[in-house]
Amino acid sequence: MGDALMTSSLLRGKFFAFFAQRGCALVPPAPLVPENDPSALFVSAGMQPLVPYLLGEPHPAGRRLVNAQRCVRTDDIELVGDAAHLTFFEMLGNWSLGDYFRAEMIPWSWEFLTSPEWLGLDPHRLCVTVFGGDERGPRDEETIALWQAQFARASIVASPGDRIFPMGRGENWWGPVGASGPCGPDTEMFYDTGRPRCSARCRPNCGCGKYVEVWNDVFMEYEQASDGSIRPLAQRNVDTGMGVERTVAALNCLPSVFDGDMFAPLMACLAGLSRHQGPEQQVSARIVADHVRAAAHLIADGVVASNAEQGYVVRRLVRRAVRHGRLLGLPPGCWQPLITAVAATHPALHGKAAAIAEHLGEEQTRFEQTLERGLRHFERLAAKRFTRSDGISTLGGEDAFELFATYGFPLEMTAELARERGLRVDREEFQRAFAQHQQRSRQGVEARFAGGLADRSEPALRYHTATHLLHAALRQVLGPHVEQRGSHINAQRLRFDFSHPARLSPAQLQDVERRVNEAIARDLEVRWEEMDAEQARRSGAIGLFPERYGAPLRVYAICAADAGPTEVTFSREVCGGPHVSHTGALGTFRILREQSAGSGVRRIRAVLQ
Repeated sequence: MGDALMTSSLLRGKFFAFFAQRGCALVPPAPLVPENDPSALFVSAGMQPLVPYLLGEPHPAGRRLVNAQRCVRTDDIELVGDAAHLTFFEMLGNWSLGDYFRAEMIPWSWEFLTSPEWLGLDPHRLCVTVFGGDERGPRDEETIALWQAQFARASIVASPGDRIFPMGRGENWWGPVGASGPCGPDTEMFYDTGRPRCSARCRPNCGCGKYVEVWNDVFMEYEQASDGSIRPLAQRNVDTGMGVERTVAALNCLPSVFDGDMFAPLMACLAGLSRHQGPEQQVSARIVADHVRAAAHLIADGVVASNAEQGYVVRRLVRRAVRHGRLLGLPPGCWQPLITAVAATHPALHGKAAAIAEHLGEEQTRFEQTLERGLRHFERLAAKRFTRSDGISTLGGEDAFELFATYGFPLEMTAELARERGLRVDREEFQRAFAQHQQRSRQGVEARFAGGLADRSEPALRYHTATHLLHAALRQVLGPHVEQRGSHINAQRLRFDFSHPARLSPAQLQDVERRVNEAIARDLEVRWEEMDAEQARRSGAIGLFPERYGAPLRVYAICAADAGPTEVTFSREVCGGPHVSHTGALGTFRILREQSAGSGVRRIRAVLQ
């Protein structure tokens, strides 16, 4: 790569151009909150919005795709603050939907990484890991042979254990997102940073930082069922992932992801605002930077801080950022300049900075009203620690629950405070205390449901179709300001979030329920056609996130079977599908509950009987 600086925009442009030359269509990213796919709280990988197409449904843009996807992962949130971990990040990816496979992808990977026209990496500083096999699947010999051929092009002898490292299922097997879905072996590419070896057994994934992963090719040959069994997929797919922040840091030999261009304005803003600066504040600065950036993107995508599901994650991020902001000595009212700095390198936030900063300020105010008292109470509780039979000093779970219920401390925040003092929290006791108060625990990505868009079972299709009827009925009763803010579907019920400023009256709820059931009783036809975005708008289709589907778009219309193309329909929405063919298959629609889901957002839970 020489001495040229690799920026995030340059990396993106090279990646898109490389795969455009190989027939891949550039498709827009999906929002961070999956629509009608509650197998996960957030989109955490580029392949997640593509699951139906990986399972065989035709994609509107074809069989070769490329894009850049915003992702959120919260399972490693306690590790944020080191050199590599992020809650929010951007992932470059290309896909083959039953088209090219190993024999094409591995040579392409080598060419993109090493060719002077592209990234121009020194091949002598590359090594790879592959699936080494286990009782459930054989070693990936084909991938090993293909990599040996690529290294040989650079006159490098590579063999298993030397530049090519076979590893176990935990390292080199890509499992499904959720309990079921496409899966398969993967191969990961690592760049040698030039740091000393940590030991004679130093290798990729040893954790010492000498090797940095820059790319991942997944060969999705199988589908895992919810019982864990695996069967061959009807089509073989390729799914790759290149993290923009990590790759930019590796290619520029930067000490951390926080030193790259995507963080530069934000880190500079933090340095200017912080009253306390020094090596001991570095971790806090990184935590604030990551959490502010992640929360900003989630709020921009319609998630509001709350005590449940996605909103819980926003609340957790903001409260953790507030605590570490206090350690930095950040002044009051710092959200606006911080969010402005984030938006400088993230076009998805343009025009939204003021509203995001206002929401963050409100959440901070709610938390800080009790934070100081809560910290003092924590110190008193920590002094009462007890020692378990195994010799571990522990903070009681009931004490942790008291901090949660009285002072708004998320369990993870209490656990973090405890770790700083050499303590552990009795999580089992916390959960028992939580259950006694008849509340549901929402911790990071542990909240899971089954079903959704990736679930094409008949019950899921019925509920997916019912959300369209509900959306249309709400707009008829309340007005066109109603917009979908999220939905979760399984085989037993639906949950639908929508924008509306006030509680619905009993009469309004009865009216909505009546309109949905009348549409079901008429046995309306569910039809779809493909059109571009302008045609979709002219047709009257509503679509909160039409960019997620690529072009052309699918527009689903629910109307009388003999309705012409210009006649009024009950519902017309941009959607990825699938649905039932007629509304008569839905049964009787019944609203169970209507409640708040955050500021300006209402939630309806309903069933089909």
